Amino acid sequence: MPLNNFHALRSYLDKIILGQPTLTENLLIALIADGHLLVEGPPGLAKTRAVKALCDGVEGDFHRIQFTPDLLPADLTGTDIYRAQTGTFEFEAGPIFHNLILADEINRAPAKVQSALLEAMAEGQVTVGKHSYKLPKLFLVMATQNPLENEGTYPLPEAQLDRFLMHLNLDYPSAETELEIMRLSRNEAKTQQIERITPIPQEQVFAARKQALEIYLAEPLERYIVDIITATRQPQRFSDQLAKWLEYGVSPRATQSIERCARARAWLKQRDFVSPEDIQAVVPNVLRHRLLLSYQAQAEGVSRDEVINHILSQVAVP
Repeated sequence: MPLNNFHALRSYLDKIILGQPTLTENLLIALIADGHLLVEGPPGLAKTRAVKALCDGVEGDFHRIQFTPDLLPADLTGTDIYRAQTGTFEFEAGPIFHNLILADEINRAPAKVQSALLEAMAEGQVTVGKHSYKLPKLFLVMATQNPLENEGTYPLPEAQLDRFLMHLNLDYPSAETELEIMRLSRNEAKTQQIERITPIPQEQVFAARKQALEIYLAEPLERYIVDIITATRQPQRFSDQLAKWLEYGVSPRATQSIERCARARAWLKQRDFVSPEDIQAVVPNVLRHRLLLSYQAQAEGVSRDEVINHILSQVAVP
């Protein structure tokens, strides 16, 4: 059964990635909901290790791309190479043609490179010259940003941020977890071995996506999702404070993302229906990168998470 295999994969990820249950759960939600992740957090929080571990648990190949200011679109997508033997050009695929991609420090690349990644994420293809090339059917991007250093960075435009299914904020682990990490790292260095798992075939991933789409979502909960989205666009209907904090609301893509993530979470929880808890659990990660706060909210030091919590407190739960 695909569900049993995914539970085994979740247990495996929690063993390999200590102290980051939010990351491991949402990696699986993104995989089942067929979306991409933007992860923000200080260095050394096992972001690369998490994607590698996910790739070990899923049939597919992994590639890490370090984004830098001198990166060119061709370094990402590939380019046409002239073959002197035949006198013709042949397309040489770039690193984007893998199943799982870690786009490390994505905001360090210029706009041209970011736009090439945007096409890959949105359309599942890349265009080089006059030709477009399809990416693998199983394609997931996990992009990272370092919040501690902004020098020499290119902030992602709202259009590209909107292409990410979720935005996760990671924080340092607890002291006890840090102790476990130290011991795990020491044991791996001594034995030169990392625990392995039998990879889930890609066909089971596609089957899980189909099953998640069949999870029952009651009409009152559909309206609940829409009400949450409406609160970002017409905040004055819900709260005067919310109206002062929000500059612009989120797009319909956010509505679709909440639904897909809530269904995926319900499927992972072995339920055949979506509950209000599923919706409330995924809303912060889906809206965090899409909300545009007003100058007053920024001046008052109000965070996006505080705004999202306020929205959830104002919208009636069916």
